[in-house]
Amino acid sequence: MDSINFIKGYGKVQDLEFQHQSPNPNTNTQKKPPVTAASILAILFLSLTLGAMFGVLVHKSVSDPPDLPSSSSNSAEHDTDSVIKAVCNVTRYPDSCFSSITSLSSQNLTDPEAIFKLSLRVSIAELSNFKNTMISNSNQGAAFSDCQSQIEDAVSRLNDSVVAMEVGPGGGKVLTETKIGDLQTWISAAMTDQETCLDGLEETGSTALDEVKTKMKKSQEYTSNCLAILANIHTLLRSFNMPLH
Repeated sequence: MDSINFIKGYGKVQDLEFQHQSPNPNTNTQKKPPVTAASILAILFLSLTLGAMFGVLVHKSVSDPPDLPSSSSNSAEHDTDSVIKAVCNVTRYPDSCFSSITSLSSQNLTDPEAIFKLSLRVSIAELSNFKNTMISNSNQGAAFSDCQSQIEDAVSRLNDSVVAMEVGPGGGKVLTETKIGDLQTWISAAMTDQETCLDGLEETGSTALDEVKTKMKKSQEYTSNCLAILANIHTLLRSFNMPLH
């Protein structure tokens, strides 16, 4: 009986040992590498860096308009030619604007207001030369005489514009909102005078039409340039960090 019980007891011991050595099927035998705090921080840092780089690229692509200096730039950092080009780029005739102003200016210009004033002088000089040409051909009929009067009026309007920008000893601004309104009226009238001159010659069938139209081409372009610069003067001044002054 003792031997039987011993055998039975041995079997239980073997069963216990077998159960202890058998792997649990629900237990994963492969250990996963732990996710450390350093790994998480590295991933976050990389994400933030890439996001910042993308933001800079997007901002740079849309921040500045073409052909104008950045609003963060100071006008003193630009040479005269680049400033005049920036101003003339707002006109319909940027090439004639640039060439006429640079040929007349011998000073360092970095102020859009000063460049606008110079564009007025360019237009006055061209119209005055054209007016003198008309005086020498004043026997062309009534329409030609009317045209001559209109050109004289145009020169007067532009001269008034230059005078309005003069600042006396007591100080003041070269341009104010009121002055801008007056200048736009006078320069527009000067353009209308030139167009009316040509219309009158065309309506009467004047033989001088083609000659006058050819000689007036530059003065029309220059007057148009003046009006365009004035219409964009606020934008131009902002691009050089300047107020009306």
